Amino acid sequence: MDTPTARPATLDDVAQAAGVSRATASRVLGGYGFASPAARDRVTSAADRLGYVPNTTARALVRGAGVRLVVAVAGTDAAILDDPYVDRVVSAAARLCAPHGVGVALEWLPLSSPARLRRLGDDRSVCGVLLINTTERMLDAVPATLRGRVASIGIGSAAVPAFDVDNAAGSDAVLRHLHANGRRRIVMVTGPRWLSCAERSVTVYQALMRSAGLPVRLVTGDFTAARGGRAAMEALTRWPDTDAIYAASDTTALGAIAALRGRGIRVPHDVAVAGFDDIPYAAVSSPALTTATHPVAGIATAAATAVLEGRRVPPVTAFPSALVARESA
Repeated sequence: MDTPTARPATLDDVAQAAGVSRATASRVLGGYGFASPAARDRVTSAADRLGYVPNTTARALVRGAGVRLVVAVAGTDAAILDDPYVDRVVSAAARLCAPHGVGVALEWLPLSSPARLRRLGDDRSVCGVLLINTTERMLDAVPATLRGRVASIGIGSAAVPAFDVDNAAGSDAVLRHLHANGRRRIVMVTGPRWLSCAERSVTVYQALMRSAGLPVRLVTGDFTAARGGRAAMEALTRWPDTDAIYAASDTTALGAIAALRGRGIRVPHDVAVAGFDDIPYAAVSSPALTTATHPVAGIATAAATAVLEGRRVPPVTAFPSALVARESA
């Protein structure tokens, strides 16, 4: 039986009594992240025995200052904030932060003004920052005041850890699936060419096409459905023998399908279409979209956890991506 003490029980007391790490106890009591059922039982039982009461103010100030986590999204204009991908990151971060009394704020970071990060570093209400659509210039602009409480979903640096999907492996799986199904004139609709992490998929596409002796056909996209539709029409105008389109995002792929069907082009009979992300609508679209998985919630949760806990993490944490074969390709 635990001996009562004059001071309130702390998270460290609970972890010690439960025989788990402090991080595991924090995940269980905060209601986020992974912990085994046995660990959850031990932690909750220990917390009950010790009369542990979470200090929400302390949790909100996990990093010593600040009550909000800022999700800073780089882009050419503020329309980037409308990207469903951004919504998924913010949602995951909010679910993680809520038990700690930490709010989540969303900010647009213009590509031309990465120095705005200095303002976030000086803002005492900011406990940490998640960078999205990170560029080399953005990483160079991260001030010393943010180091240790910033993470990137995308590329990283020696001072900024990176969390991202292995989109190279996912793209490889989708492209090999198209090739295995007899597609030989494959067009790729890319993401924005300024986005470094999106170039991994382009590199894989180029290497596979060249190794198979097939033409490299690239059309620049921007992850939107509207551009996906225009890109599909551009591809058919430039290369009428196109028999497959691989889009760097599901939203782009769905835009391409809509444009193709609007011209009487059958998918997948005339042109196969595949995307990347496996967004919820991909499974119920018509035809259902072939794609690759992108665990956005898991990536965002891991990145935000590293920021809030202030713990050392590997320079790069890559999340696997797998083929999801459906009717469109």
